[in-house]
Amino acid sequence: MFVSYKWLQEYVDLSGITPDELAEKITRSGIEVEGVEVLNEGLKGVVIGHVLEREQHPNADKLNKCLVDIGEESPVQIICGAPNVDKGQKVAVATVGAVLPGNFKIKKAKLRGEESNGMICSLSELGIDGKLVAKEFSEGIFVFPNDVTVGEDALEKLQRDDQILELGLTANRGDCLSMLGVAYEVAAILNREVKLPNPTVKPIAEEATDYITIKVEANEDNPLYVAKVIKNVKIAPSPLWMQGRLMAAGIRPHNNVVDITNYILLEYGQPLHAFDYDRLGSKEVLVRRAKAGEKIVTLDAAERILTEDHLVITNGSEPVALAGVMGGANSEVQADTTTVLLESAYFKGETVRKASKDHGLRSEASSRFEKGVDPNRVRAAAERAAELLALYASGEVLEGEAVVDTLQIEPAVISITLEKINRVLGTDISMQEVESIFTRLQFETSVDHETITVTVPTRRGDITIAEDLIEEVARLYGYDHLPSTLPIGSSTPGHLTAYQQKRRAVRRYLEGAGLYQALTYSLTSEEKATQFALEIREPIKLAMPMSEDRSHLRLSIIPQLLEVVKYNVARQNDRVALYEAGPVFLANGTEELPDEKERLAGAITGVWEQHQWQGEKKEVDFFVIKGILEGLFAKLGLEQKIEYRQAIVEGMHPGRTAEVYLSGEKIGFVGQVHPTVQKDLDLKETYVFELCLEAILSEGVAPLQYQSIPRYPSITRDIALVVEKEKVAGELESIIVEAGGKLLKDVHVFDLYEGEHMEPGKKSIAFSLKYFDPEKTLTDEEVTKVHDKVLAAVKEKAGAVLRG
Repeated sequence: MFVSYKWLQEYVDLSGITPDELAEKITRSGIEVEGVEVLNEGLKGVVIGHVLEREQHPNADKLNKCLVDIGEESPVQIICGAPNVDKGQKVAVATVGAVLPGNFKIKKAKLRGEESNGMICSLSELGIDGKLVAKEFSEGIFVFPNDVTVGEDALEKLQRDDQILELGLTANRGDCLSMLGVAYEVAAILNREVKLPNPTVKPIAEEATDYITIKVEANEDNPLYVAKVIKNVKIAPSPLWMQGRLMAAGIRPHNNVVDITNYILLEYGQPLHAFDYDRLGSKEVLVRRAKAGEKIVTLDAAERILTEDHLVITNGSEPVALAGVMGGANSEVQADTTTVLLESAYFKGETVRKASKDHGLRSEASSRFEKGVDPNRVRAAAERAAELLALYASGEVLEGEAVVDTLQIEPAVISITLEKINRVLGTDISMQEVESIFTRLQFETSVDHETITVTVPTRRGDITIAEDLIEEVARLYGYDHLPSTLPIGSSTPGHLTAYQQKRRAVRRYLEGAGLYQALTYSLTSEEKATQFALEIREPIKLAMPMSEDRSHLRLSIIPQLLEVVKYNVARQNDRVALYEAGPVFLANGTEELPDEKERLAGAITGVWEQHQWQGEKKEVDFFVIKGILEGLFAKLGLEQKIEYRQAIVEGMHPGRTAEVYLSGEKIGFVGQVHPTVQKDLDLKETYVFELCLEAILSEGVAPLQYQSIPRYPSITRDIALVVEKEKVAGELESIIVEAGGKLLKDVHVFDLYEGEHMEPGKKSIAFSLKYFDPEKTLTDEEVTKVHDKVLAAVKEKAGAVLRG
């Protein structure tokens, strides 16, 4: 809701309160003010000018040379390119030295050899959104009515010397979707009076009921319908002040009749609709539910097909309006309209919402009906509109109104004790203060000892229970004044379990290693359900799947991750690194629910490291993804319990895949996706892993022990062992570690040779061994003794000999 500060002053005395201060007070009372816009911020030097002469520019077909009176000693010459500029017009002129939006400064200039001393402005050039400019001025300058004075501030006449408060209203505060509703709220906050409009209409002798009768078949949807008739209306532009207020509120001016209905909508929060009485084609208005397949062309020129859920206004036979949403084109007020049928009604919010949603028509009227309008303003809004139509459209208001009234809405009467108010709020407010707050809100009250009974006006339909009254007291008393108290009683502080802490550590580590978390569907196709699964069981099929691609529960996360990798690679992301921790589902037959197991999976492809300045570029390989896992296991303290064994896994590269074992139990695998699978997915070399996360996080870890930095030097021995090609380095490493005993502190592979100098069927694997004793400096004899045991063990158990 956009609230004009100047307009609001007509209802509440705002003296001594700036717009920013008012915004702060409203926000503190519970309605957020999202911003305060100064409409003429940065603008100056724009006055009303009178075009005395206009002639064609001698050197340009699309320019006009104008002589303009701007209220100074002599007229000035201004070159204007607007197609609608003409002699005798009152226009907005940016004088020399003026500043327009965007800090655009007006200077003397020459256009095609002719001097120009200013600029004749369109509304868009004055900072008004083009969609809010009346159609006749949308492609040219704005022309003022002739009753304005030359030299006056044009921005003031356009109501741009104003500030607009944008209220961010919650669904329950529909009462503030009107200037009067906001006025009640502001008056309560400031403890000041509300000045309401007091419309006075002098009707002519004719009766409205002689011109129109109202029938309502859907009384539940429309319990109150008021129709007034105004004759001899003259269609013209609405007053300038009204146009300015409508544009400031985000509504485009049309003509005096339509603008007055929109003005009342903003002022009272009561939507109105004006029908051209002569185009109505009947002396009857019938309100009913639409017939299935019935059609109406609305004011936006769109044909709408109706259903029995929609409420329509008809002329007895055909629809002329979609109730509460939009009028029909067949009864639209036009330039030749002389008699207006004015509708003011109370429509059920649910019915209007249904029609608005079905037809995609979200209008200012529908939004108010949906949130609930004040039933006691329906007649008052019609009277106010009739008064304005008489004043600004020369209308003659007929006596009385045609009405159907079956409305039965009574003000809510709620009682609450002072003790409950103070107990809930933690305050010590007196009954006098509480009664004062409700008086400021203009709620009728009566007090009986410690109980206060409040009669809530119908404009506040959001207040229905005692707790709503407590909220009103808190708002007006001031949230900042409520005391802060700590809860009393014993409580157990929440904390993460060891399992949850480890799971978070896993995520933090992988993200720190450069992998992004992915969240994929647990549903997949029958073909992909069992791919890459650590444990194969019959896949579980959904009874009513959304599609074939989402028909089965997954047994592995990797197929979904590969789809994500494919999506990103197709969009030219040359480096993709993802992980996901999520469930897979293992069937237990048809009688029992499946087991839900937590898995950890990852997928990496493309460039892993790139330093353009040094010209370095490293593609992902097996050792990158294996290194990530080794770092993860080290983070969890499991590095001594982990073993990698070469393996054949379906869908994986046969020579670049290893199964992962934890304490001798297989928990997953790591390796490259098989080239044929990569080709099917249009991927380059892609590496994946999938692990049983529950097994990893549930594994017991010995308490962390710290060791002092060694004071004594270590001794390193390198050995190159010749073994059969089938022999794996992990087996040799295990033998070396076992034989090396407590003096051997580190073993790692640093070379592999299978070249021409090696006999057929053999290979050379080089290890680096580090020995040291934390208690003393080792001698060569002590190291040699242990080292000889290592060499003997690898020869005996693996048939390895030192390479000569």
